[in-house]
Amino acid sequence: MIPSLYISHGSPMTALMESPARHFLESLGGLLPRPRAILVASAHWETETPVLSAPARNTTIHDFYGFPPALYALRYNAPGAPELAMEIAALLNQHGLKCRIDAKRGLDHGAWVPLSLAYPEADIPIVQLSMQSHLGPRHHLALGAAVGPLRAAGVLVIGSGSFTHDLRRFRGGEALDAPETADVTEFSEWMDTAILAGDVKSLVDYRRLAPHAADEHPTEEHLLPLFVALGAAGPGLMARRLHSSTEFGFLRMDTYAFG
Repeated sequence: MIPSLYISHGSPMTALMESPARHFLESLGGLLPRPRAILVASAHWETETPVLSAPARNTTIHDFYGFPPALYALRYNAPGAPELAMEIAALLNQHGLKCRIDAKRGLDHGAWVPLSLAYPEADIPIVQLSMQSHLGPRHHLALGAAVGPLRAAGVLVIGSGSFTHDLRRFRGGEALDAPETADVTEFSEWMDTAILAGDVKSLVDYRRLAPHAADEHPTEEHLLPLFVALGAAGPGLMARRLHSSTEFGFLRMDTYAFG
């Protein structure tokens, strides 16, 4: 069965700049069985209730500003999967998670940046699932659990966010390889221990239990995709950390596989 993934997608510039995280993402497709389709829960699509994207062909959303022209020139127009979106909607509804389908929305950078590196041919159908950050970890665990059976049918379930995400620290001019700050290390080590132990109960309560949680995630949308991936793995999950690196001293770029 294909594992579920939590990916730290980083800055949109991950698509262009040299970094350990980019090099890892370029290798990711070769580490997994080739999926027949991909479902991505991205931190960059938030809605009141769950929504699934279902265009016939995905467009590339450049949902950022102030970056080099070369970044806006990138396109990742992978096929959509309207029939799969309907199948996912049925699974969510069966679990009491009422959702709707958006037949026009394309891929935001939380989806297309990592996937353009992992699967550059853009030939795998992709559906996006929106986040409801106001509903917290338990809701996103339930979303993941509802779609988890798709893994047996070759669908790769990805939560795309950032292992730490306090962008208030950007001042301009930070070195990509700056030393990691102590608070980032302490938070990440706590999270890693809980993830590898399969301690979902503690992870759901990370906001209270993990050191510096509110500093590393002033808002939750970049960590909640982790819970979609955890939920999709099902009970008795086996976790592996596939990659860990830090950018600018405070942006952890960890990736985990579950199942």
